[in-house]
Amino acid sequence: MLLKPTQINQILQEKRKTMAKRVQLVLNQDISKLGKSGDLVEVAPGYARNYLIPQKLATNATPGILKQVERRREQERQRQLELRQQALEQKESLEKVGSLTIAKPVGENEAIFGTITTQDVVDAIKAATGQEIDRRGITIPDINHLGTYQAEIKLHSEVAAQVDIQVVAS
Repeated sequence: MLLKPTQINQILQEKRKTMAKRVQLVLNQDISKLGKSGDLVEVAPGYARNYLIPQKLATNATPGILKQVERRREQERQRQLELRQQALEQKESLEKVGSLTIAKPVGENEAIFGTITTQDVVDAIKAATGQEIDRRGITIPDINHLGTYQAEIKLHSEVAAQVDIQVVAS
């Protein structure tokens, strides 16, 4: 059976109407400029069919998978709440200590030899409280002389503690 050009155009238009404009997927891995693992994203059907699904970077969004994603998000939220609570407890114990004392050799005009580093602060905290703190979360001013200085310790994305550092001669 031969079709007329007008019939072919009509069939193509109907097919375009039924084709999905976007496809919903759940990401299995972090993909830059698209989303993080567990995110629900809408992408072009060709991108999903030819790249994301064959590479196992994403799966089709079914009600069961959406429930799993929601369950994982809730677990992650609970974990973040626990981490925040631990950070608040650490902050309280650090603020109870008051002032940390660091002894350094001194030269002329009360200038210390070297400088106070974040590792020195971590060692002083460990000696005073017994807590392990990541040195990358500590911000201190340039300390080259004896005196009292303030350090900021970032314990969590929402929790930071202020600690006084007293530099004394050894």
